[in-house]
Amino acid sequence: MLAAIGGVGLAYFVVAYFALPAAWKHYEHQKRLEPLPAVTLTAQGIPGDPINIGLIGTKEDVVCTMHYAGWYPADPVTFLTSLGIIGSVLLDRPYPYAPVSPLYYLGAKQALAFEKADGGSADRRNHLRLWPVLDRGDEDRPVWLGAATFDRGIGISRYTGALTHHIAPNIDQERQQLSDDLNSARMVEAIYQVSGIGPTVNGRNGEGDLYFTDGDIWFSRLVKSCTRRSEPAFELSNPPIVALKNLIWKGVTSLAPKD
Repeated sequence: MLAAIGGVGLAYFVVAYFALPAAWKHYEHQKRLEPLPAVTLTAQGIPGDPINIGLIGTKEDVVCTMHYAGWYPADPVTFLTSLGIIGSVLLDRPYPYAPVSPLYYLGAKQALAFEKADGGSADRRNHLRLWPVLDRGDEDRPVWLGAATFDRGIGISRYTGALTHHIAPNIDQERQQLSDDLNSARMVEAIYQVSGIGPTVNGRNGEGDLYFTDGDIWFSRLVKSCTRRSEPAFELSNPPIVALKNLIWKGVTSLAPKD
């Protein structure tokens, strides 16, 4: 009896901690991304926001797409722009180009950053940081990876004590918001997913904020030369085991932390 129980326990351990997580990893649409990390770093080397967005296209394609989707490029961080964002928050006035703090991926600071205000000031906003990672991906076009999160307010960093934005924990919701905006603008040819950080219930970013995610990166293949489509993008399917993981995740998220 003990041997049988031990065998069942061992089988559960292997399936739950090795077999299924390995099966859920999928890079069929961008195979060269498999060895790359899925988390950004702060300037202090602390793990930051996870990678959850991918864009396919040139820099010009990205900038044009974000413009039509209603997202503004972020100003660089300088003394004056830092004063500007403080004034925006304290006086509750708009600053649609408010700077975002630097994060690092593959040793480089974000190459592009965009935001979309949510309210009257810069304390609440959707924002995206982007890094170019492949000159030519599986679709023979440049590949960008990004971290999209929602700033829910100003506070103190749990790790450094510095004044910072705190993010909302449901980063999948922010990923969905951005993808929907790009698609609604008719600037996307196709949408698909590849593996990122993997299912995460209790993650913390570089400021100590909790987050949860199904762990996939949502890719948007952008239109070329800013030529808008007349219809929505088509979505490429996932392997069956990944579709099962996504179904399970919908139940798991009800137990995830909200703060």
